[in-house]
Amino acid sequence: MTGSSAIIAGGSGLVGDELLHLLLNQPEFEAVYALSRRELPLHSSKLHQIIHPELRITEWEDASPTPTVGFICLGTTKKQAGSKKALEAVDYQRVKEVANTMKMLGVRHLVVISSLFASPWSPSHYLRCKGKMEQALVKMGFEHCIFVRPGPLKGDRSQPRKDELLVQGLFDIFHPLVIGPLANLDPIPAEQVAKKMLMLAQEAQRHELPKVFTLSGRMLLDKPAITH
Repeated sequence: MTGSSAIIAGGSGLVGDELLHLLLNQPEFEAVYALSRRELPLHSSKLHQIIHPELRITEWEDASPTPTVGFICLGTTKKQAGSKKALEAVDYQRVKEVANTMKMLGVRHLVVISSLFASPWSPSHYLRCKGKMEQALVKMGFEHCIFVRPGPLKGDRSQPRKDELLVQGLFDIFHPLVIGPLANLDPIPAEQVAKKMLMLAQEAQRHELPKVFTLSGRMLLDKPAITH
C-alpha cells in the first residue's frame, strides 16, 4: 500500500475532520486530496485542496497521483437543509455525484458514512435517503464499497445538533439500563468512527473484505462482520 493516494469529501465535518488528520499522518498515503466547499485551515505537503461550492472537480493535472481510496463524509439534517428536498439533494444526490467523480478519477475502494437503520424502504425520509444512496453507490462498481452506519455521534461540532446532545444526555443517565438493540443508540466518538473508516479502507486495499461491506452502531467499536 506504500505510495497510494486518497481523496476525501466532507473533511470539515465532525468525522471528516478527524479522518483527514488521520490520513495526513499515514505514511502509506503520499498524497491526500480534500474536496471541500471552502478552504480548510490545514497545511501539509501531502494535502491538496480542491475547492468547489458544489464539490465538483473541473480539472485534474495528468501528473497528479491517482487516488485509489475515497472517503465520503457528507450529510445534513432537515433542520440544517431547510426542507426534505434540500436534505435529499445533499444526502442522496450530492453523495452520488461525488462518488461518481471519484470513480472516474480512479478510486477503487470507497468508504462512506451512512446512518444507523438506513434503508431505501424506511418510513423516515432521512433514513430512506441514506438507503437509496447506498444502493446507488453499490451499483457504480467499485472494487470495494464500504458503509459505516453510526448512530448519534459524540464530539465537538461547530454547530451542535440538538438531537445528538439530547440522546447523549439521556444515555449518560440511563446507560446502565440500556441493553440489546437500543445499545446501538449510544453515542459513538467521531474519532472512533474515523479510525474505523481508515482501518476498513486499509483492509479493502489488502483485499481482506467482501465487495460490499457494512458496519453499524456499536459494531464500529468492535468488528463483527456484516455483509450484503
